[in-house]
Amino acid sequence: MRIKRWAFLALLGIVLIVFGVGGIMRFGRDLSSSIAYVYYANFFVGLILIVLGFKNMMVSVVTLLLPYREGRLVDILYRKRFLEQGPKIVVVGGGTGLSVILHGIKEFTSNITAVVTVADDGGSSGRLRQQFDIVAPGDIRNCLVALANEETMMRDLFQYRFEQDTEFSGHSFGNLFLTAMTQVTGDFEKALKESSKILSIRGRVLPSTIEKVVLMAEHADGRTTEGEAKIPKAGSPIKKIYIKPADAAAATDVIKAIREAELIILGPGSLYTSIIPNLLIKEIREAVMASEVTKIYVCNIMTQAGETDHFKASDHIKELVTHTNPDVVDACVVNVGHIPIAMQKKYATENAIPVEADSQTIRDMGYEVIEEDLVNVTDHIRHDANKLAKIVTNLLNLEKRATRNEKNAA
Repeated sequence: MRIKRWAFLALLGIVLIVFGVGGIMRFGRDLSSSIAYVYYANFFVGLILIVLGFKNMMVSVVTLLLPYREGRLVDILYRKRFLEQGPKIVVVGGGTGLSVILHGIKEFTSNITAVVTVADDGGSSGRLRQQFDIVAPGDIRNCLVALANEETMMRDLFQYRFEQDTEFSGHSFGNLFLTAMTQVTGDFEKALKESSKILSIRGRVLPSTIEKVVLMAEHADGRTTEGEAKIPKAGSPIKKIYIKPADAAAATDVIKAIREAELIILGPGSLYTSIIPNLLIKEIREAVMASEVTKIYVCNIMTQAGETDHFKASDHIKELVTHTNPDVVDACVVNVGHIPIAMQKKYATENAIPVEADSQTIRDMGYEVIEEDLVNVTDHIRHDANKLAKIVTNLLNLEKRATRNEKNAA
């Protein structure tokens, strides 16, 4: 750690200061004596050595403990301080969409609370949920990765799936990690808090509930489907979505986070299986409705087969408020950017098409509309995290300006 050399330097500085002070007290008034200048020199040199010694000791310790050793200490400490003073934001949802927006807003605040659905019962999450009697860890894993300081490494590690023909086949390391932490701590919420510390995430991730809720869907043809994974495969439009048990309680700290939020964001993500399930929990729904801060819904760029086939942006809002309450949202963020023809053809094979931004219809419903080119094309079509973050900062600035005007008027 290179501490000994700096400790010795500081100790030498202390010795010089003591020696200098002693001499100054004896000869300090006789400035004509050359020996007096020697003592003064010893004092000031000792002071410099102490400052250098303690400064470099701190640099050595902090650089070792911080996750990015190559960064400059001053920049790291400033950034950490800046993020801790950022606005309090609550983001509600699940799936890949939620992790995208978290990736963007973590760059200007660490006061983020992601409220994540735990109704997933398919794939690795479903198997672990059944075998270990825990809530589904999959969407929570994605959010932890998005908020991690070392995001690239955490993504590679936590998203790694065991492919070999073993008992671990199909499981992601992140899901197994959260399951193991739950077994060690004896409580999923505690496991999540400890995992957040280990990963040094910016913000926190909370399950909407720690009860093992089951997602149910009533379809247009009268059939009922049980289970989040089966709902999009039912082959009939969704008429109504609900959870069992209907009286599931919100997880610890979720309601407090919503009450203290300066901005509430719903989505992006699967409308019926990621966003609405969180709001079906009565305490969460009522807390969002009661909040006086701006509440925005980030609409998906593409429709989702089996859930929002042929939906326009206004249809997303209609279903959201029908299942909850008109007061859960104030504004809707829609994409008006162009999607490359090649990507449209690719998504067409999955029965997905671009969501039409029928902004005027949404305004006629009484909601504001924020239009932006949000398309980020890689192997998939995703929201542009930086553009979403810019929208969020603009909204927060408007909120602060309105608050100041109200105070000045009063």
